[in-house]
Amino acid sequence: MAVPRSRSSNSKKNSRSAHSALKAKSFSKCSNCNKQKEPHRVCPHCGFYANRLVISKEAPSEK
Repeated sequence: MAVPRSRSSNSKKNSRSAHSALKAKSFSKCSNCNKQKEPHRVCPHCGFYANRLVISKEAPSEK
């Protein structure tokens, strides 16, 4: 088993985890309804992707 020769300093230890921060989500505009959506995903508002209807969004029926 590997054993470190000397103790790692706090700065060495913390610099290892410098790249593990969370990044903010990016958004793009839908080509059909101009609302924000995640890139390369179907628009959750209108159901369009790449200028074509993928999921038909129907009005909820009242019971």
